[in-house]
Amino acid sequence: MLVERNAQAVSFDVVGEAYDIAANYLKKTGAMADSGLINDRLLAIIQKLFQTGERNRLRLANVAITRFERA
Repeated sequence: MLVERNAQAVSFDVVGEAYDIAANYLKKTGAMADSGLINDRLLAIIQKLFQTGERNRLRLANVAITRFERA
């Protein structure tokens, strides 16, 4: 059971860090509004990538940025 908790904590960290990286970039480029709210579309993209097996936070952020800008 302890292993599952640690794995779950890591997944929140990876997704959160990827979101922070992507959101920071998108806000600086003007592609996303600079508000204190979480962008649901960007978070959904990152979560979907994570669920398909991607665990690298930089790759998650980069792919999410690309998909966010295309939509």
